[in-house]
Amino acid sequence: MKDIFLADAHLLKPADSNYQRLLHFLDSQAAETRTLYLLGDIFEFWVGYRSVVFSSYVPLLETLRRLRSQGVEIVYVEGNHDFHLGPYFKKELGCRILPDGGSITIDGLKVYIGHGDLVDQEDKGYRLLRRFLRSPLLKFLMAIAPPDLTWAISQWGSRRSKERRSGTPRPHLPEQALHRHAQGLFAEGHQAVITGHFHTPLFESSTQGTLIALGDWITQYSYAIYEDGAFSLRTF
Repeated sequence: MKDIFLADAHLLKPADSNYQRLLHFLDSQAAETRTLYLLGDIFEFWVGYRSVVFSSYVPLLETLRRLRSQGVEIVYVEGNHDFHLGPYFKKELGCRILPDGGSITIDGLKVYIGHGDLVDQEDKGYRLLRRFLRSPLLKFLMAIAPPDLTWAISQWGSRRSKERRSGTPRPHLPEQALHRHAQGLFAEGHQAVITGHFHTPLFESSTQGTLIALGDWITQYSYAIYEDGAFSLRTF
C-alpha cells in the first residue's frame, strides 16, 4: 500500500482535461492507496455550505466518496482557493482537515504537510488577506450568501486573476524561503516536508530530511508517493 500527495489542480469544469485526468488517476490508484493527501487548491474555488455543493465538483466528490468506501483515508490541507471546506468533507467523506497544514506520522516518520502559501514569512500583505478570508465574519457571510452568487463572484475573480497573469512568466520557486522553511521543520524533528502552491516540482533528499514541492495537476500532473519506506516524485 502507498500514500499519495497531490496539490494545485485548480479544477473548474468536469470536461477540462486536467479534471478528467485526475478522476482517471484516482480511480486507477484506489486499490493500492492507503491515504490520499490533498494539499490544497484542488478546486479553483470551494467554500462549504451546509446542505449544497457546487454542481461542477460533483464528479470529483463522487470519486472521493468511492475511494472512502474502498477504505482510502483522505487528509485535506486547505489552500488559498479552497477553504472553509464545510460539512460535506467532514461528515460525508470523513476527511481529516488541516486548515493550516501540520505534522502527520507515516510508519513512524514525522512528516510536515502544508499548502505552501505560508512559506514566505515576509509576505505580510498576503498573510493579512489570508487572515481576513478565513475569518469567522467572512465564513458567516459566505454561509448566508446564495451559492449561485458566491459561484458567480468566484468565477469573476478567477477570470480577473488569469487576465493579470496572462503573458507573464511563471514565478520562480522561492527556493531560499522554502529551504528556510524546511530547515526549521527538520530541526523540530520532521524527516520530510511536503508542500504545494508553487506549481514547480522539487525533490531534494539529504541527511537532514526530504523536501518535496509537488508541482501541479494542470500541465505537469506531478504527485508524490510514499511506498516501501521511501518518498518519490512522479508524473502521470
